[in-house]
Amino acid sequence: MLPRGRPRALGAAALLLLLLLIGFLLFRGDLDYERPRPRGTAAFDGDPPADPGGRNGSDCTPPRPRPPKCELLQVAIVCAGHNSSRDVITLVKSMLFYRKNPLHLHLVTDAVARNILETLFHTWMVPAVRISFYNADELKPQVSWIPNKHYSGLYGLMKLVLPSALPPDLARVIVLDTDVTFASNIAELWALFAHFSDKQVIGLVENQSDWYLGNLWRNHRPWPALGRGFNTGVILLRLDRLRRAGWEQMWKLTATRELLTLPATSLADQDIFNAIIKEHPWLVRPLPCVWNVQLSDHTLAERCYSEASDLKVNGAGGPSGGDGPRMGTPAPCSHPPRRCPPWSQVIHWNSPKKLRVKNKHVESFRNLYLTFLEYDGNLLRRELFGCPRPPPPGAEQLQRALAQLDEEDACFEFRRQQLTVHRVHITFLPHKPPPPQPHDVTLVAQLSMDRLQMLEALCRHWPGPMSLALYLTDAEAQQFLRFVETSVVLSARQDVAYHVVYREGPLYPINQLRNVALAQALTPYVFLSDIDFLPAYSLYDYLRASIKQLELGSGRKAALVVPAFETLHYRFSFPSSKAELLALLDAGSLHTFRYHEWPRGHAPTDYARWREAQAPYHVQWAADYEPYVVVPRDCPRYDPRFVGFGWNKVAHVVELDAQPRQRLSACPTPPGIRAAGAARGLHHPPAARPKPGHLPLPLQPHLS
Repeated sequence: MLPRGRPRALGAAALLLLLLLIGFLLFRGDLDYERPRPRGTAAFDGDPPADPGGRNGSDCTPPRPRPPKCELLQVAIVCAGHNSSRDVITLVKSMLFYRKNPLHLHLVTDAVARNILETLFHTWMVPAVRISFYNADELKPQVSWIPNKHYSGLYGLMKLVLPSALPPDLARVIVLDTDVTFASNIAELWALFAHFSDKQVIGLVENQSDWYLGNLWRNHRPWPALGRGFNTGVILLRLDRLRRAGWEQMWKLTATRELLTLPATSLADQDIFNAIIKEHPWLVRPLPCVWNVQLSDHTLAERCYSEASDLKVNGAGGPSGGDGPRMGTPAPCSHPPRRCPPWSQVIHWNSPKKLRVKNKHVESFRNLYLTFLEYDGNLLRRELFGCPRPPPPGAEQLQRALAQLDEEDACFEFRRQQLTVHRVHITFLPHKPPPPQPHDVTLVAQLSMDRLQMLEALCRHWPGPMSLALYLTDAEAQQFLRFVETSVVLSARQDVAYHVVYREGPLYPINQLRNVALAQALTPYVFLSDIDFLPAYSLYDYLRASIKQLELGSGRKAALVVPAFETLHYRFSFPSSKAELLALLDAGSLHTFRYHEWPRGHAPTDYARWREAQAPYHVQWAADYEPYVVVPRDCPRYDPRFVGFGWNKVAHVVELDAQPRQRLSACPTPPGIRAAGAARGLHHPPAARPKPGHLPLPLQPHLS
């Protein structure tokens, strides 16, 4: 008879041996997996033959490499115009959310995109992100000779010239289209450079459609490609090797030869890249398809992920927390199973329809995109721990100033708000400024989300250019975009420039908003107004004529005061002449502006004199005067220390009046009228005005 504890000991020993055996088998499998494949195989180097299914991609890839610690990652993007600039911001948000490395963004832009993105990144102040700009107009002559039918135009060909356009000491770069969204850390994509052979210079994902097979319709003649070809929405470029290989001569000779028999490129630079790879297949390193999941109408991208039941964001990830969303799982490998990437890493909206593309799984991908579209960019101003980098310009001084604030100070919230650097996205929507005119006037105003309903009425009343600053969250900015696109009145106006200042902090930065709108005005004169103030229909033409008549452009300085009135009626027929306005005033349907709340604010306008005036007359400044004025564009800026409401415009008028040779002159006709109910919360009666202790300090306005 065995001792009582012996069976247990034997059982435990047997279990241990079993676990060791399983571990040995698994370890051996890992060794086989980690062992490099023989040279010449498609997954690593050499000439990559198409697999039996006619595919170029490496469905089963080497193990996911470990992202390099703190290495500076280089990313190049071509961007032109207002809409493309918005796309870049969403792309950058997705990169910043997952990244753990410092980034250097190389942006090839036109003048419009540079103006937008330079202002945005300067005010965004994201740590460990460096931005370099390259003038696309200087690169156009290198590609303008190539006929291109793609909607991207000349800009769609500029990736061809990146090896010569980027700094000569830059050896590697990731090149991205503006319509891609990251669902993982970009460092994992960068690490794939380690899998390039000595001959490989371009890393690409197989094109996920039958376009290059030439069987989509009768007489369809695509450019030559290896199998299904490759998509250039995501590219890994070994710039040093391309330069040594004579890349510029190579692509120009290839394009010239193919254009002898083909009328134009259909897919811009992608056609030329594929023609080169067809002739020199050893140059390409096929990348796993998950690094460019292409969502076109006839996409074959489903090979990269399973059915819709697996297309869901990890509940613990994404912008709400965790390591971020991981999209789906891959389809079974066509080769003997090794280890395939278990999710989609980069989503590519490569159809002209973008988010409206027809795809049975598009909703899951769209949700990921919309998450970043509306994600609060302020949350991405986080430091990279363990990767010391120089802070953005001005960040150290700002942090020192914030550290010196006393939370017990009664003005703590005001002082902190004054130190807030708001992200600014100028010309958020397409904008075409009018031709320069010597006496033109731009209406300047600011608003928040609850004043959007005033925009259509304002556009009907003011036919001239406008510069409007909007204080919005990232999500509200997208609501505003949809509001404009669905409005017949607003979408028809291309001379209205909308500038989004992203919301941060509890107080309304009213004077900073005014300064943003004022700085972006392009005409010689500006009409400093409020969003709820509707000008007379003829005011725009009258002001231009008055500026010319008074010869303000000849060195004479004057601020034209536009008399202001208000109505308490929600239904109101706007007067078409001064005579009609006087009749409404006498009937009690109209009142001088804020006569019952703050008469001192507009008393110096002298409404009794205005009734009889036929020409502009001089107005004597008095304390608390806050009229609506027309001034030269280079007038003093508003004091940004004023936040919230109260005294902000009063201080500005004091400074205007203090300017040398500056005079206030009232316009005899026509006026502006504040609509009923539109300004609730904007203009305080005396009893509701902030107490002196709540004003930004110092209390006295600055006079230059």
